Amino acid sequence: MNTPLNIKRLDASQVDFSQHLDTLLAWEGVSDKAVNSRVEEIIEAVRQRGDAALIEYTARFDGLDVAQMSDLILDRARLELALERITPVQRTALEVAAERVRIYHEHQKQDSWRYTESDGTVLGQQITPLDRAGLYVPGGKASYPSSVLMNAIPAKVAGVPEVVMVVPTPLGEINELVLAAACLAGVDRVFTIGGAQAVAALAYGTESVPRVDKVVGPGNIYVATAKRAVFGQVGIDMIAGPSEILVICDGRTDPDWIAMDLFSQAEHDEDAQSILLSPDADFLDAVEASLNRLLGTLERADMVRISLETRGALIKVDSLEQACEVSNRIAPEHLELSVADPESMLSSIRHAGAIFMGRFTPEALGDYCAGPNHVLPTSGTARFSSPLGVYDFQKRSSLIYCSAEGASELGKTASVLARGESLTAHARSAEYRIKQS
Repeated sequence: MNTPLNIKRLDASQVDFSQHLDTLLAWEGVSDKAVNSRVEEIIEAVRQRGDAALIEYTARFDGLDVAQMSDLILDRARLELALERITPVQRTALEVAAERVRIYHEHQKQDSWRYTESDGTVLGQQITPLDRAGLYVPGGKASYPSSVLMNAIPAKVAGVPEVVMVVPTPLGEINELVLAAACLAGVDRVFTIGGAQAVAALAYGTESVPRVDKVVGPGNIYVATAKRAVFGQVGIDMIAGPSEILVICDGRTDPDWIAMDLFSQAEHDEDAQSILLSPDADFLDAVEASLNRLLGTLERADMVRISLETRGALIKVDSLEQACEVSNRIAPEHLELSVADPESMLSSIRHAGAIFMGRFTPEALGDYCAGPNHVLPTSGTARFSSPLGVYDFQKRSSLIYCSAEGASELGKTASVLARGESLTAHARSAEYRIKQS
């Protein structure tokens, strides 16, 4: 007989609930000194020795010995071959997902704009895409074609001319599904390199790897640490923590459904977090029973158990209104509103990466094919961050054109403010444009 899950049960009405919740949410993803030191060493080596360092690290970390950098480059023809090699069912699924992601992100496109004031002064904003984006994709036995779609398609919709992908191939193991997704998403070049060295190559460029403007995509602690280290040299999407799901349920959804929704995040890794809020104590009992009954049917049962027992929780709230308050405090990556009228709750939700509305909208659909991006803020950063989107691959430049009359009037205001800051060159520059009566 399987040992019952020891998942935390909390009650939001308890006087010490806030303390228990803080403990539950605490997660330290900061790299230790050893990781930071190693990453700094790798980045410096790539900056100094370029391709030679990439070849050396690929042999050391991926067990793949190559004679020259060209052996670590896959051209567009190779991506098209991967698309032919996958099964028809897989190809159809990728095509459906890619099209839905593309359509959704088309709605995010921003256009340049301007307006003209009465004196002829023109103000506005010009929208332009990045010149080149870099996409990091985990490789080897790991298969994340969905991440390829979610990262590359918004870049292409934004108008980025070149998307460069890096993906490690340990011992030469190539994942055809990942390459097929890259083909459909419009990736232009692929380098079979990984780790901190790949991030460094994208940030600084080498003889073969072009320097990019932004690095996006998930990776391990070395990849995350490298992204943090090169930020400023290039843009990055985010430093992501473990995956999270928060479910708010009124107690009327099938407990098995909710249990599997919680499992769907817990199976990512041991640090993933799955939390259920409900005003119905009996329903929490029913979900716990479902968790125990269904756990043994999962391929990653051991990982799921660790995740749920260390970071999961079933929380009793007084009402759905209180559930929204707790949710806003957590600011979850994924929020499921498994209730009769999710629309009525939306105005109460201030912080969430993605909101899945209704009993028939599991988070898993968002991971693959609903359309919105699955690259979302974690660890409470939904308080100030948003999902990856087209806007992450576009720049906004302010447009300012002053007519002679407009410059004269604005110059008077600028002069006063500049002299108030003791910046006389600023003031005089503005004053030269003031019409003398």
